[in-house]
Amino acid sequence: MTQMLPEPFFRHGSASKIGILMINLGTPEAPTAKALRVYLKQFLSEPRIVELPRWLWWFILNGIILTVRPAKSARKYEQIWTDEGSPLKVHTERQTALVAALLKEQVDPPLMVEYAMIIGNPSIAEKLQQMKAQGCNRILVLPLFPQYAASSTGCALDSVFSELRKMRTIPDIRTARHYHDDPGYIAALAQNVRDYWQEHGQPDKLIISFHGVPRKTLDMGDPYHCECQKTGRLLAEALELADDRYQVCFQSRFGFAQWLSPYTSEVLEELGKQKTGRVDVVCPGFVSDCLETLEEIAMEGKATFTGAGGGEFHYIPSLNEHPLWIGAINNIIRTHLAGWLDHSFSEEAAEQSRKRALALGARE
Repeated sequence: MTQMLPEPFFRHGSASKIGILMINLGTPEAPTAKALRVYLKQFLSEPRIVELPRWLWWFILNGIILTVRPAKSARKYEQIWTDEGSPLKVHTERQTALVAALLKEQVDPPLMVEYAMIIGNPSIAEKLQQMKAQGCNRILVLPLFPQYAASSTGCALDSVFSELRKMRTIPDIRTARHYHDDPGYIAALAQNVRDYWQEHGQPDKLIISFHGVPRKTLDMGDPYHCECQKTGRLLAEALELADDRYQVCFQSRFGFAQWLSPYTSEVLEELGKQKTGRVDVVCPGFVSDCLETLEEIAMEGKATFTGAGGGEFHYIPSLNEHPLWIGAINNIIRTHLAGWLDHSFSEEAAEQSRKRALALGARE
């Protein structure tokens, strides 16, 4: 039997709030081997992230990966760490604050806008409990992954629903599954690229790189590959690029199994061998710059391309705090809140309701 958590204090007649929980993947607490071991153990223990028999993966994870990879990953994180901390966490915090401020200008009912991480802090459990304690009886969950994958969005929703099982009183829950073809998101992506090109000029080829997943997930019904392809096509159309001016590919391959292809590293190497004058890389699946964009693409990708004989290499930063992206998140949220924003609050009616509840035996 699931052990339910204590319910927060409730006072009859209080105004109900709507909670917006924006969820990102997570980041280690520090660029150290010790912190990376904690992070990687939690990350790679998620069943949706590694779909292998648990007994087999336990031996691989604890016997091999966690003895070798933390130190290597720490050295990578050291190269991108800022005075404020992890870039992923910094950008997620800023996005949350900007979205909260914009919603406050546009929406009357009380809103509580927070962010949480699947792995690390602040945790999903912590933020859901805070929202309940602040009177949120309706919560919209917005994973910050535009394209749905079982290993990202699915993992985030698993964590949310796992926490709901521990609650005696479960709030209304809505989820935003994906927004890979949302017009506002595509417009923000396109303008972000145009902004960069206006300052730096255009490349011979634009590489549109998404995080990879094992190929078998596509065969088993995961829509991620198709949604990445659609995002890439819509972005290229918005930029008015001919088919030979761009290519969609996938990065971050891990292990020896076949992953979604073509692989970004192989594409960059081949373009380098062809003596391509300039290549730009943009990563639409990452709405915040992070290790996979700043180190894997901007550093390793550049070394691969130029080392193979290529010319100029440019990484186009993620959406981060781009105004059109903040506006797009706002519109996505408001679309998913349809009906919830129509409730008005009357102090007089609330006080009458409270008196009736007390007369019938309620404690508060």
